[in-house]
Amino acid sequence: MGRHILLIQGHPDASQRHLCHALEDAYEQGANAAGHEIQRINVATLDFPILRSQLEWEQGELPPGLTLAQDAIKWADHMVLFFPLWLGDMPALLKGFLEQVARPGFAFSRNGKNPLAVKGLTGRSARVVVTMGMPATVYRWYFRAHSIKSLERNILGFVGIAPVHETLVGMVGNMVPGLADKWLAKLEKLGERGD
Repeated sequence: MGRHILLIQGHPDASQRHLCHALEDAYEQGANAAGHEIQRINVATLDFPILRSQLEWEQGELPPGLTLAQDAIKWADHMVLFFPLWLGDMPALLKGFLEQVARPGFAFSRNGKNPLAVKGLTGRSARVVVTMGMPATVYRWYFRAHSIKSLERNILGFVGIAPVHETLVGMVGNMVPGLADKWLAKLEKLGERGD
């Protein structure tokens, strides 16, 4: 039986296609061929404000444009996030999206006096696919993949999503001919496996 897979496209530029979009398409092609069910969220096309206070995050209303996103996250048993590394981290728009959807009562809830006791998204796994201009080995070993580790531990793990795997695609601005095709084939295989 196939998995319910949610693809979250976090590239903030909706005006043109980027490698992140091609990688997402390749993953979906493989997943569809293997019989998995797919839903997609393109963060760049959503309309939502940036949260500006803890009170707003805890007690404010979820923007209407994100209700379907939360429904898709509930539906999924596996999520794949695609984004470019910008200034060493995920783009601000994707971070703002995650802050909005990961609200109390949805992503976690209270148990007694502990408001963060119950992780609301357990039973889901994830893969993070990140493109970057530097070599992926430099990011992983020299910079210790700090922003990806933070995303895995402080956002995804915090709400119960585990395991989280990563695919780091480096040198996107200087990719040698044929290497993009190899990455697309790799993402297609990951899609087939639902990983």
